[in-house]
Amino acid sequence: MIILTKIDGNKITVNADEIETIETSHDSIISLKSGKKILVKENSHEIIALVIEYRRKCNFKSDETTL
Repeated sequence: MIILTKIDGNKITVNADEIETIETSHDSIISLKSGKKILVKENSHEIIALVIEYRRKCNFKSDETTL
């Protein structure tokens, strides 16, 4: 899960695995697999970095359990 900022300033937690596309102009529109679209302040580079960080944390935790 990643935390993003909606246009109104409220925070929203998004399941990173459900993101299908990101369109960026001034703001970003995230399209989810469900068809829902979310307008957020972060640009595509920031969103991608958050997704990568989230997935690294998930992989690190799964590696710990195999030790």
